[in-house]
Amino acid sequence: MKLSPPLWLLNLYPATTSVNNAERLRASLGALIGIALTGWLSTQAMGLTLAAAWLIAPMGASAVLLFAQPASPLAQPWSITGGNLLAAAIGVSCAKLIPMPVAAAALAISLSIAAMFWLRCLHPPSGAVALTAVLGGPQIHAAGYGFVANPVALNTALLLLAALIYNKATGRRYPHTQRADAPHPHQTSDAIPTARLGFTPEDLQTVLKDYNQVLDVSFDDLEALFHRTETQAFRRRFGAKQCSDIMSKDVLSSEFSTELAEAWHSMHTHQVQALPVLDRARRVIGIVTRSSFLRQIDDHGYPGLSTRLRALLRRTPHTHSSKAEVVGQIMATPVTTAFDSTPLGELVSLMADAGLHHIPVVNAQRRLVGMVTQTDVMAALYETSLAHLGPANATAH
Repeated sequence: MKLSPPLWLLNLYPATTSVNNAERLRASLGALIGIALTGWLSTQAMGLTLAAAWLIAPMGASAVLLFAQPASPLAQPWSITGGNLLAAAIGVSCAKLIPMPVAAAALAISLSIAAMFWLRCLHPPSGAVALTAVLGGPQIHAAGYGFVANPVALNTALLLLAALIYNKATGRRYPHTQRADAPHPHQTSDAIPTARLGFTPEDLQTVLKDYNQVLDVSFDDLEALFHRTETQAFRRRFGAKQCSDIMSKDVLSSEFSTELAEAWHSMHTHQVQALPVLDRARRVIGIVTRSSFLRQIDDHGYPGLSTRLRALLRRTPHTHSSKAEVVGQIMATPVTTAFDSTPLGELVSLMADAGLHHIPVVNAQRRLVGMVTQTDVMAALYETSLAHLGPANATAH
């Protein structure tokens, strides 16, 4: 009979990580490069041989954070710099003032944690720096406060420099600073549309305050993960509709050299609010809307608006003019576009938060294949909601 391990033992075994093999390799290679360069440059700077490399052990723990968890608040530049230098200074002080090594080590780590909390530079490997300063042996004790500069500050600076270069080169945002809130497109005090539903940053702050524990994830990443979870739930609930399912395919467009009068006439005749501007390969280089025309009119109030619009559209008889003549001179750039495979859920947040009424849709070659408007999105959501409710409920509504 096959015996299964007890349930409590299974509960201690960690869950499978969601990190793929490429990210594991990236982190491992980064630690290899970072530690190797830090050790080599440290020996060169101090005039030592490689056999006597002056590289303290806590740098290994720092490398795990800097290369495997670069988004962690515990791995940011101020955390490793402030934490290591504080812990080194406190550790040396405790070693000098307290003759009992165990008592000195315990107090050094305790004071280091308190100082790191106070100065917002919590870095777990710094506890090992404080312990090294107390229990590192005669060579470290002889160095005194010089231990703070060499090797702690030197090792820290070199490893941090390696992390800055490597993480950026491999596509990781580092330093991982908090992102600023997205500006409201209408410059009012209201929150952006998607922030008015679901949870708010204030809700998250309240929950974290009640949780009252250190989280190894930045606030903006945590908020982004929750929003992405909401988007995924939306996608699961409303199906896998994409831009290609709801976009208009017979799209009016213009070129850079299209005259303003021609573009305005086309928009007016077909009752559309925007024209994507294309190059010869049908790639979107701009977009012209009715607002694009109105912004060109220097109106000090509304009277005479139509007269000034006609003057703008009228072709200038001579060649030298400061007045805009073609679409390329008034089009908006750069243009927010969506791929034909973009899910409806992503499209909703993109249009709502940025205040976009029209989004050109492109294919994998970035050539225009359609246009999505807010009306298209509303119709798709309405239709999908009715399908989700079922025939009986749809009739009742």
